[in-house]
Amino acid sequence: MKRFLPRTALLLVLGATALTSFAATSSPNAWSGLQPDREQVIASLNIVELLKRHHYSKPPLNDERSAKIYDSYLKNLDPARMYFTAADIKEFAPWRTQFDDFLKTGELDPGFTMYKRHLDRVKERLDFALAMLGKGVDKIDFKADETLEIDREKAAWAKNSTALDDLWRRKVKDEVLRLKISGKDDKAIQEQLTKRYKNQLMRLEQTRGEDIFQAYINAFAQTYDPHTQYLSPDSAENFDINMSLSLEGIGAVLQSDNDFVKIVRLVPAGPAEKSKQLSPSDKIIGVAQGKDEIVDVVGWRLDEVVKLIRGPKGSQVRLEVIPASNAPNDQTSKIVTITREAVKLEDQAAKKSVIDIDHEGRNYKLGIIDVPAFYLDFKAYRSGDPNYKSTTRDVKKLIGELQKEHVDGIVIDLRNNGGGSLQEATELTGLFIDQGPTVLVRNSDGRVDVLDDDEGNAFYTGPMAVLVNRLSASASEIFAGAMQDYHRALILGGQTFGKGTVQTIQPLNHGELKLTLAKFYRVSGQSTQHQGVIPDITYPSIVDDKEIGESALPDSMPWDTIRPVVKVEANPFRPFLEQLRSRHDARTLSNADFVYARERLALAQELMREKTVTLNEAKRRAQQTSIENRQLAMENTLRKSKGQEPLKELKKEDENALPDDDSKTKPQDDAYLTESGHILIDYLNLDSAVAKH
Repeated sequence: MKRFLPRTALLLVLGATALTSFAATSSPNAWSGLQPDREQVIASLNIVELLKRHHYSKPPLNDERSAKIYDSYLKNLDPARMYFTAADIKEFAPWRTQFDDFLKTGELDPGFTMYKRHLDRVKERLDFALAMLGKGVDKIDFKADETLEIDREKAAWAKNSTALDDLWRRKVKDEVLRLKISGKDDKAIQEQLTKRYKNQLMRLEQTRGEDIFQAYINAFAQTYDPHTQYLSPDSAENFDINMSLSLEGIGAVLQSDNDFVKIVRLVPAGPAEKSKQLSPSDKIIGVAQGKDEIVDVVGWRLDEVVKLIRGPKGSQVRLEVIPASNAPNDQTSKIVTITREAVKLEDQAAKKSVIDIDHEGRNYKLGIIDVPAFYLDFKAYRSGDPNYKSTTRDVKKLIGELQKEHVDGIVIDLRNNGGGSLQEATELTGLFIDQGPTVLVRNSDGRVDVLDDDEGNAFYTGPMAVLVNRLSASASEIFAGAMQDYHRALILGGQTFGKGTVQTIQPLNHGELKLTLAKFYRVSGQSTQHQGVIPDITYPSIVDDKEIGESALPDSMPWDTIRPVVKVEANPFRPFLEQLRSRHDARTLSNADFVYARERLALAQELMREKTVTLNEAKRRAQQTSIENRQLAMENTLRKSKGQEPLKELKKEDENALPDDDSKTKPQDDAYLTESGHILIDYLNLDSAVAKH
């Protein structure tokens, strides 16, 4: 059992050498005098107690947890190991197993000390970069055969400042080269990077004690799971931004990605989704209000970027974005203009369509129901309005209309559906099953609550498939999991997101704590957490599962199982799954859309595996040309299959172009929808053949 050292004695554990070093690196910067205050100390003690008593997992706060906090904090401060030196790490190392003691007693100084040292090092690096740029971009030698290590998460810490100078010389050289290849001249590059680094220096000077406290406490809280986090008083004022990171006005969910802000998903029917110019994993590097000059936001905090993007309904925001489809070293950006507006409930409403499928010489009609979100007009529902809108009511109405059109089966399309109302996920499940449980909620005390459908007989009992992808999350996973567990539908598409936890907000004396206190389980006892729902037949993914999804988040809670609550009869699909997969593979082996999706994902994964990048301009341009030629070949193969003219070069986005008109996009042109129809018909025919015998 370690004895806690009082604050005045804290640095004595490091010895005389460490004390000298700390003193030597102290400076009259704006942040030098920042110290934790009494309110923050009390809040930290409250958070420790809340996590101990109420977090779902209740892991002990001990030396092992301390090491995780230390590693998490270092990774948050310096993810690419480009600021701290090996000497800094040696000085911090004695604290690695002491953060549990510090937190239990409200000792916040070590967290502040590490953060302020980080600020010192960042300033040194930015000063170095500005000095290098001050000599002129034209003085940089791009003929030398040098490389830069770009995957530095596990790199050795730089031995000293001289080693960091060399690393940053290469980093600045790489940033200049990326902009040169994107088409900017030397003067524009020098102006852009100089302004970027000066802005980052200015933002360092604006650092507050609350910024340090929030970063440190979140390094602690998020070792429990990525959705448990502390919200500062300023952050807590804006629930939308800091709880869901949902950007009011454009409809996008964002997260920090080193120096960039990355789009995680687009809110269905939101302005960003309607623009058809943004995609998951795109990186936002600039923001402008209307026709104002674009502000470079590389290196900014997420909440600061959010403040720039948000604005009054009807106003315009311009985003400079590096598309996810670019090669990792391709800084070519595009400008997207979006008019801010509220996402209307009617825009998210489920809608239907019918596609005709020619399958083995016979024509079939398939009903498609697109469900963008699990919505419920709570205000109308609570006021007793008999015409309140909800996902279940709308889908029920659409099914009735499709039945009148005598469709042979129905596909429920949940792609990109990020979830919504748990009540609606339960009630929608009830349309397709007789009475029974729909989802289990296990609380931190081990109690399992069972949510049931008690409406009676199923409304629709016909053939059905559910189409999902990596961006189908939360309520979507509950519904898809229930359909799979009750063997009510074939699940097709991609592995879902994997968010199967429940959070609550706990007010503190200072800010708030978002706390994970429960976990969702399917009626089969399987968690939807981490693993999500695995389809019966898998399609190529539109995003890299290693980049997007619960399993891509650090310290995400594991998949597990509890006792099932339903013993479902034999799976009617199981005898046919092997044949269904075989027929699917044969059909899509040369299908242009499936080939295109597989090749694009393979290229993206190939490029992401690269650990270094050349700083030789001729070699970099040759690599860039090779990648663009591969992308162009893939694009033209797809266009040729659809009878379209091939492109001579990859399309450049026009920021003034109008978004595609959704009304001109026919469901039968969606290869994944059409293939889902073929699989469902295959099953009907196989099942019918067995029944006849």
